[in-house]
Amino acid sequence: MNTQTIETISEKEIQQLVENQRKYFNSNATLSSEFRIEQLKKFKALLLKHEDEMHQAIYNDFSKSKYENQLVEFYPLIDEIEVAIKNVKKWMKRKSVKTNFLNFPGKSYIVPEPLGVSLVIGAWNLPYNLSLTPLVGSMAAGNTTILKPSELPVETSAIMAKIINENFDPNYMKVVEGGIPETTALLNQRFDKIFFTGSPTVGKIVNKAAAENLTNVTLELGGKNPSIFTKDSDLKMSVKRMIWARFVNSGQFCITADYALVHKDIKDEFLKLAVKEIEKNNFSVEHDNYVQIINERNFDRVVGLIDQDKVYYGGTYNREKRIIDPTILNNVTLDDAVMQEEIFGPVLPVIEYETLDQAFEIIKSFEKPLAAYLFSNSSSEKDRFLSEIPFGNGAINDCVMQISNPNIPFGGVGNSGMGRYHGKYSFECFSNFKGILDKPTSLETNLKYYGYSEKRMKIMQKLS
Repeated sequence: MNTQTIETISEKEIQQLVENQRKYFNSNATLSSEFRIEQLKKFKALLLKHEDEMHQAIYNDFSKSKYENQLVEFYPLIDEIEVAIKNVKKWMKRKSVKTNFLNFPGKSYIVPEPLGVSLVIGAWNLPYNLSLTPLVGSMAAGNTTILKPSELPVETSAIMAKIINENFDPNYMKVVEGGIPETTALLNQRFDKIFFTGSPTVGKIVNKAAAENLTNVTLELGGKNPSIFTKDSDLKMSVKRMIWARFVNSGQFCITADYALVHKDIKDEFLKLAVKEIEKNNFSVEHDNYVQIINERNFDRVVGLIDQDKVYYGGTYNREKRIIDPTILNNVTLDDAVMQEEIFGPVLPVIEYETLDQAFEIIKSFEKPLAAYLFSNSSSEKDRFLSEIPFGNGAINDCVMQISNPNIPFGGVGNSGMGRYHGKYSFECFSNFKGILDKPTSLETNLKYYGYSEKRMKIMQKLS
């Protein structure tokens, strides 16, 4: 049970906070690599110091065990900080690029610079990872940052506020807790960068607010993520990987497989293997490998998507404990309720298909997904999947593990989001890249100056 209460802040105080952070940023205090690395090392040390408190907080919010929190949130976050510490000096360096003949004897380069005052709005489903990972990118890029965690997991919000607000200058970094009023008050301010993780519906609100100030925005949203199983897949291993990914965090994972498209010739075997894998994993809170649904509202929504007439396995639940058992729905159609929205719960709809064209047509009937997965050993099927299906990120013969590689950009496309982060892409996400032409004054041609002629234009065209 949640025992924490959220400390609220007025809009006037928020306005003053933003102004103070802008003054601090304009003082150039955050620009040096030494400052950025020092702050990142301090942040890492604080997270490690308070690790046990962070595990307890997330367990209190929705029964996520220490081990699952380490696996999907804490260790990836620490890795993100370590990558930034190791590489930030290299990322900050100006990069030389070629100069065309028209600008000879000049030189050209690209200079990264921080955007300024950033706002990061985190999500509730992976509250540490999805709040603090973009924060690391903002720190590495040299910005000041206000973090607004989701208010739904009350205790994780409180521990993040404690760690940051008690140890960092609020003019540099500050956690603002609260709900819709506080978020609205934040969005009424002028930021230089807004990073939002959440639903497409709220993403549109954030994007509209940012547009008032032409603020740079990254949106990490969601969608109906497909997983395709072809006749050429290694079915036993494919099901093993997908089932773990589907039910980790009780399916409350924006990049997990939202539904399975299974070739008709292997569907019966797929279903048997899926059930076997679920039972082997023994998903339960008691075994520290399953979590509650975040609240009763989301519990009721997910339960409402389960058509008991199509339950192949599971379909049972406990509202008092907010637990929905791993559920497989068979013979699902696109008209079913479970296919009308992102599930965000431990329910796997299975749809049968005959040809890859048919499977691709189903995927394209939805908005572009945040992630997509293909299980196949056919080179031609892999090539078609990569070239014909638009999606933000994904994997072949695996599921969700692309998020664990800091060398791969993570983000959505279209309705599933805009912008990329993780690793150096987080640094780029919170940076502006200035293109510079640097020319000596000792040499100049008259080609570009007044006195134009056909001959000059032809020469300039050749030199461009």
